[in-house]
This record gives sequence, structure tokens and C-alpha cells, in this order.
Amino acid sequence: MPDIASNGISLHYTDTGGGGRPVVLIHGWPLSGRSWADQEGALIEAGYRVVAYDRRGFGASDKPESGYDYDTFAADLAGLLDGLDLTDVTLVGFSMGGGEVARYLGTHGDRRVRSAVLAGAVPPYLLKTDDNPDGGLGDDDVQGMIDGARADRAGFLDGFTTNFFSVDGELKVTEDQRQQALALQQPASDAALVGCIDAFGRTDFRGDLAKVSVPTLVIHGDSDAIVPIEVSGRRSAEAIASSTLVVVEGAPHGFNVSHRDEFNAALLDFLGR
Repeated sequence: MPDIASNGISLHYTDTGGGGRPVVLIHGWPLSGRSWADQEGALIEAGYRVVAYDRRGFGASDKPESGYDYDTFAADLAGLLDGLDLTDVTLVGFSMGGGEVARYLGTHGDRRVRSAVLAGAVPPYLLKTDDNPDGGLGDDDVQGMIDGARADRAGFLDGFTTNFFSVDGELKVTEDQRQQALALQQPASDAALVGCIDAFGRTDFRGDLAKVSVPTLVIHGDSDAIVPIEVSGRRSAEAIASSTLVVVEGAPHGFNVSHRDEFNAALLDFLGR
């Protein structure tokens, strides 16, 4: 489980190696690369080279006090792809990780990228504004999350993680799986937790999506209470001409765990095209 120098920091990553096409997995907030455990085995079995990394501030990566914005996250990702010299890559971004995919393609282009996946992802733009009335969060909502994380980190994350895996108040994973997710959140720095709420809550990716020309899978649970499909998934699919939308029925936000068989089947089908 090595580290790589990228954009002035050290990113912790895993790489299964081998000669298969590379699939780079970009985790959601407030987790780490280990949150992809239910996908890695299926991808390896299908012959892909799987690379997963911890975003700055999370997992075992460096935890600077600053840089928790999507231009920096995309530069971090660029450093990883360049450092490992990965080409013909499929970028898979879950939740806030979908923002990295969008901003990377919008800023750095697709020279290294074959295709992309936005999974329960935050683009195109979560914040409600005058020119984005279909956003899902008011500015007060974003600030409320920031204040909650600052005032009672443990309590806030406990409640968030329950909602992450729930539909209509019913947990769709085991309590052990919920606790595993909570454990993955513990290494995150306070600066990263708060900075990322501001980033995913207030960043406009509409210009980035307009530049995406690679084939893109948009996969989303129709019962996602954290990033609702009508706010994000459907709008991203409409914004990307080369997209395919897959809706997973009855799935919460954390559907790569709760509905892993459906998630993996759709991912492998897309990768095999």
C-alpha cells in the first residue's frame, strides 16, 4: 500500500497491478479508498487493474490545512495519473468523488481517460442559486452541515452515516457495515471534513460537464436521500451527450455497499463496452 508524491503532498493508494485496463476509484465524503472493497474484488476478477486512493485529508494520505477545493483535488488526481503513467483509464467517482472526475476532465482533458463513471455523484451543482433553482441545498443547508461537523463531529457523522445507508428511515445495510463506514471516517482531519462540505456543497460543475466527451456511466439510486437523483444524476446524464443513465431502484446513497450486486453488474457492463 504505497504512497505517491502528487501536487506537493503524499497520496496513499492501492494498485492491484497487472496488465488490465486501469480503473481509478475516487471515494466519497467522509470515507477513504477502502470504501471500494465491494467493487475491487469484482473488478480484479474481471481482469482490470484497480487503483484506489485516499483523498488529501482522508485515510492515510497527507492532511494539510488547506487545498480542500476541486481545482486542487483535480490537480491531486492528475498527479496520481501522471505519476503512475496511467492511460486508457476509467475514472469512477462516488458522491463527492464525481466532482473530481468532472473537474479533472473539464480542466485537464481526457488524454489519459477512456471513460468515466459518476456514481451517486454531486454534479452538476448542488447549491440552489438564482440560475440553479433545481439545486438540492440552500446556502443555509451547507452552512448547517459545516456547523454540525464543527460542533459535534462524532454525533454529526453518526447521523450522516445512518442517512447515507437508509431509505425512509430504514437502514439498508447491516449495523456492522455502518460501523465499518464510521471507522473509515476516523482518520479524516477536521479541516478536510469541513473544507469538503463547502467544496461539494457550493461548487458548480456545469461548465465541466459541458466539456465531457468520453463515454460516461451515470449510476444513481432512486431513493438517495443525501444526493437526490433528480438534483444530480438525472441532470448530469442530460448534460453529458455521451452518457448512459442507470437507475438502481430502492437504493440509498451508499448503494455500492447496500446494492453492490446491481452496482457491480452495471459497472462491469459499462466497462465491457
